[in-house]
Amino acid sequence: MGIHIATGILWLCALVPKSSARLPLETSIGEAAYSALQAINAVLNPETRDFCSLLLFRDPLTASDISLDLKLLSEQWSVREFEVETDSENATLDISWLIAEARKVRNSSYCTRVVVLSDDPAFLASFAESSLRGRLLVWATRLLVVTRLPLQELRRLLASSWTFSMMNAMALRIEDAFSSGVYSYLPYSPSGARVVRVATWSSSRGLTIAGHRQLFPQKFSNFHGATVNITALPYRPYWIEKTKVAPNGTAVTTYTGSDALMMHAMAQALNFTFHVLPSKDWNEVGFQDETMLTVMLSLVEILVMTKVVVVTKKVAERESFIASVVHLHLPQRQKIYDFTYNYEITNSDFTLAKPSLRPSWQGLYYPLSNEVWLCILFVLLLTPFLATLVICNRESEGDVKTMSLKLIGSLLGQSMASGRGESGGSRVFVASWLVFAFVVGTAYRGNLTAALTLPKYPPRIETVAQLAETVDRLLAPPYGKDVRDFLTQSESKIFQVFGSKLELVPDILSGLKQASNRISYIESDRFVRLAIVEHFTLADGSNSLYVGREKFLTSIAGLPVPHDAPYKPQIDRFLMMVIERRSETAAEETEATEGNAKALSVTHMQGPLLLLLLGLMAAGLAFLAEVLAGKA
Repeated sequence: MGIHIATGILWLCALVPKSSARLPLETSIGEAAYSALQAINAVLNPETRDFCSLLLFRDPLTASDISLDLKLLSEQWSVREFEVETDSENATLDISWLIAEARKVRNSSYCTRVVVLSDDPAFLASFAESSLRGRLLVWATRLLVVTRLPLQELRRLLASSWTFSMMNAMALRIEDAFSSGVYSYLPYSPSGARVVRVATWSSSRGLTIAGHRQLFPQKFSNFHGATVNITALPYRPYWIEKTKVAPNGTAVTTYTGSDALMMHAMAQALNFTFHVLPSKDWNEVGFQDETMLTVMLSLVEILVMTKVVVVTKKVAERESFIASVVHLHLPQRQKIYDFTYNYEITNSDFTLAKPSLRPSWQGLYYPLSNEVWLCILFVLLLTPFLATLVICNRESEGDVKTMSLKLIGSLLGQSMASGRGESGGSRVFVASWLVFAFVVGTAYRGNLTAALTLPKYPPRIETVAQLAETVDRLLAPPYGKDVRDFLTQSESKIFQVFGSKLELVPDILSGLKQASNRISYIESDRFVRLAIVEHFTLADGSNSLYVGREKFLTSIAGLPVPHDAPYKPQIDRFLMMVIERRSETAAEETEATEGNAKALSVTHMQGPLLLLLLGLMAAGLAFLAEVLAGKA
């Protein structure tokens, strides 16, 4: 037989008290076992077994007439056996190891089929919990439960577990030695959540599909108007909550923003309505004192984690269908939950206080450059000696000190007294000096006026490298703990420096209020810019904060969903449609913008050409009239 990969696993439940470490395998092949195997093959589509792995979990205490013999099983599949000593102290660890090994087989296989044989509800519930915790199943993995439980108890079992109700699972209920019924739990249907009979198998007729049903039916292509729970918190401009009081006195909350509008469109496409689970804001566990934040940082981080996971914790626990606010796709977060298709690239910016000018006498020095001041000083030192030689005659009592005072006074706008009988050289010297003083004084006053009108601020921190060298502290909101872990574990030295300086604050307003030249706040670009405009911008449009030119961190982003969520393919497909439509719209806008810039043609110049033609005609008529008038 051309069998590619197939593995059988023997499951010994830890809940079975004092069961043997090595249970004997059956050696006889009965009709019931053969019929059960035929039913399993019919349901699992034996045409695909050459490409798929088979994982068999078997309850050792189940009656032998439905426990498939490994010899019989090996005729259809190649088998590998694992056993666990359930009466040992490390039974739980052994079972976890068993699930981990099975997951390795699933990850290395083209496709996987999982079969669970048991009549024990406790065993089946334990398998459901362990497989969910060990992430054994994904939607592409088909799970078949083979049991003889009463139908009512089987319905209750399928509805009580995420593994059996939401994953791609069915139950093969053996009714007698020659017939079985195939059941599936549909969480969303026109009649609501219910267990339906998908098919019937009998030894005489084989597998018969009931009505328009199908084996392993798709459960999430249409939610049939059901209400699903989601989690979200205000995060402008992605998710904005507005509460209005209706005329009857009830409060109505509406959701707007880019992610909220996308969630509305998703709900319409998949035919469901969403209910936002009640959650407190990011200050659910508040910080009473900033000093306490610094002194008891470890305790605060614990509180922050307790607080922040209000949204994502419900997703990880599968209480929430999805977290409808965009999240950075970080490795630390992926350990807790999965992400949908990354539909956006999110930039994190750093914010600091704008450098300010302090009143100082040095402001009088700035209008002229250092070279100009040195030249003026040199002229002031040299000119008095020359002036003493040129201007002062024998009868005058002028000296170098007096001449220096006169020259400096002329620079400051004072007049220079001149006596009678001065020579022509002295007059030329004084005139030259006055021109020099006028030029220098005018330039200084003009530059001083410009400096006072448009002051020159100190240089800003605009790059990430400058940020690492300059700031002493980095602040981030509570959900920035994952970012800090990412920076600390990064191989980049700059990121490691940032990780060591990063501290957590209660919210964005607290972080922006603490921002200074040495303290920076890190947040999503759209969120922080909107917060600065709303809370830190004056009526004249000025504000005391600025956002750095270079991006602090750029990452793909998506929506958190539970690990191995079976409805993730439908959400991903919808998000890809949104991205494609967004790209198409952007291309149309680009073409429209480029189409507006066209060269002028004759059509555009019809008006000016007509005016020119009319002017020429009027000029010709006037010329003819003058000629005729001259002849007359």
